[in-house]
Amino acid sequence: MHDAPRAAQPLVALEDVCLVRDGTHILDRVSLDVRAGEIVTLVGQNGAGKSSLVKVALGLLKADAGTVARKPGLRVGYQPQKLTMDSALPLTVRRFLTLTHSAPAARINAVLTDVGMVEMSGADIHILSGGELQRVMLARAMLREPELLVLDEPTQNVDIAGAVDIYKVIVNLRDRTGCGVLLISHDLNVVMAQTNRVYCLNGHICCSGLPADVSRHPEFLRLFGPAAAGMLTIYPHTHDHVHGPGVHDHGHDHHHGHDHDHGGHRHG
Repeated sequence: MHDAPRAAQPLVALEDVCLVRDGTHILDRVSLDVRAGEIVTLVGQNGAGKSSLVKVALGLLKADAGTVARKPGLRVGYQPQKLTMDSALPLTVRRFLTLTHSAPAARINAVLTDVGMVEMSGADIHILSGGELQRVMLARAMLREPELLVLDEPTQNVDIAGAVDIYKVIVNLRDRTGCGVLLISHDLNVVMAQTNRVYCLNGHICCSGLPADVSRHPEFLRLFGPAAAGMLTIYPHTHDHVHGPGVHDHGHDHHHGHDHDHGGHRHG
């Protein structure tokens, strides 16, 4: 799937989108698209407009200029950055999944199995760890069998090892269902590994392209500091097999020489 041509029709496409609040451009002529089978990552500092862009893409906010096109009848699974729950009210994982969308038991079991949480279906959601809660949120987003999966900071409150595991779950979901993924993340040291395309946002798109190229872009380095480029090389090979010379993994470029000095460490 990774080496196949890009889908002809975008699931969602933004062109020259502007969003203005109190005379300030939150988004300034932003263009991007997500197609079936792609993982597109949006990075940027706090206040860069990432969540606003996602809301415009989903039609939750109306752009002041530009165009937003969505595939007719597009099914979207959305994992918001924050979800407020009353900790005083008991709520099982299974019940949480059906608060806003009813689903048969078999479907609930299927999505919980996909994220490795089926054995916790009867647990109180308030006792879950950060990583477990993020997995349940991901299951909730997958409940409607979305064509487009939109994830806003899906690894917040999770350590690096947990983040790697969650990204593997996301990649597996993409591989199995063929959905497109639009991902917002601050986990720059992890998120680049399985991404097809990266957009760096600072009100406008500073740079975009393949992860290895974006990680060396002067504007990216200016925003995130020179240490960011080194961080991005920690997890470029999150797979469990060995390549022969010249073999590519999942369509990613492994021939940037100076980007891949692992110092003898193995990362699976």
